[in-house]
Amino acid sequence: MTTAIATLQDTPFTVGGRAFQSRLMVGTGKYPDNETMTRAIAASGAEIVTVAVRRVNLDRSRDDSILHHLDPKRFFLLANTAGCYTAEDAIRYARLAREAGFNEFVKLEVIGDQETLLPDVQGLLEAARVLVKEGFQVLAYSNEDLITALRLEDAGCAAVMPLASPIGSGLGLLNPVTVRTIKRRLKVPVVVDAGVGTASDACLTMEQGVDGILMNTAIAAAQDPVAMARAMRLAVEAGRLAFLAGRMPKREVAVPSSPLEGLLD
Repeated sequence: MTTAIATLQDTPFTVGGRAFQSRLMVGTGKYPDNETMTRAIAASGAEIVTVAVRRVNLDRSRDDSILHHLDPKRFFLLANTAGCYTAEDAIRYARLAREAGFNEFVKLEVIGDQETLLPDVQGLLEAARVLVKEGFQVLAYSNEDLITALRLEDAGCAAVMPLASPIGSGLGLLNPVTVRTIKRRLKVPVVVDAGVGTASDACLTMEQGVDGILMNTAIAAAQDPVAMARAMRLAVEAGRLAFLAGRMPKREVAVPSSPLEGLLD
């Protein structure tokens, strides 16, 4: 580490009272096999790993279960209500995850449209309020809308997770201004979730000042998931460091890098 980098002091990524060093969160779906998944997760450096409760076998003793390959002493396993289209279903699967031995943290998804996989805001808020009252630390997947984000924070969510672009699209960060606005207005952590496609997307997203990124398809669907996982790890770190460093102002005219005074004739 260079002296310049060492002078930039960052705080840990803290959500729901838990502190983490990595600001990259990863999912467990869409991998060709469990071995590739475990190698990619290790390469990503992520500490928080999401598990879709509705889509996985919760029996950790079975070799074909994703949970069999994830050491809970090494990874913070975050239950995910992916695939839920009603508040009732999302609440049910969050409760099921806790009964199955997961912690009190849950990534809350309530999908409103099967084609776009965009959130059902009304259902999301309803489920969030119920789960918060039941003691869950709710990380809510949302659209990139400030009002929704503020209402989720007011409902007691531990973090708000606006999308970069639709789930699995790989389109990258479509609305950086709105994401920056959400981050500026909220007191709880803001983690961008969904739509990041490659390392440059991750870096650009982190440069907005958000607290972290959650991704799955960008790594799992890459031609080499393990290599992409490492690329994402470096991109998240680079984007965070660039944000902390503070970029130069943009100008519409050229400015010479060297001073004009004292030039040799």
